[in-house]
Amino acid sequence: MATVRDLLRTKGDSVWFVTPKTTVIDALKYLAEKDIGALLVLDNSRLAGIISERDFVRMIAETGVCSTQTTVQEYMTTEVFTVQPEQTVEDCMRLMTDKRIRHLPVQEGDKIIGVISIGDVVKEIINRQGKTIEQLENFIGGRGYGQ
Repeated sequence: MATVRDLLRTKGDSVWFVTPKTTVIDALKYLAEKDIGALLVLDNSRLAGIISERDFVRMIAETGVCSTQTTVQEYMTTEVFTVQPEQTVEDCMRLMTDKRIRHLPVQEGDKIIGVISIGDVVKEIINRQGKTIEQLENFIGGRGYGQ
C-alpha cells in the first residue's frame, strides 16, 4: 500500500505558502505562478490556515466584490486537516472525501514537509489499479511464469 511519503517522493515536497497578511491579489498571483490550487498560510512557521481557489470564488460569490487588497486571513480556512507521512493513500482519500477537501498538508512532528492534492491521490490509485489489472491479465494469460 502506498503511503503519503511515497507520494511525496514522486511529486516532490515543495511547500508553497503565504502569511495571513498577504493580500488576496498577491496570493492569487502566487497560485497562478506556481500553477497550484491552494496555499498554506503560515504565521511564524505555524500552520494558521489554508487558502484555495475555491475560497476566493466563494468570497466573490458571497460579496459580489473581488477585494484584491483584502488580506488572506479574511478568507482562509482555519480548520486544516493534516496527514502524517506513514498514512496510506486510502486514508487520505477517505479524509478528503469525508471532509470535502482537496488539499492536505503533510506534517511530521511540528514541521510541514509537503502538501498532497486530490489529484495526487487519484493518480496514485489509478496507477496502482493499472498494475493490478496487468498482473491479473498476465496470470490469466499464463504470461510471465516459469520463464
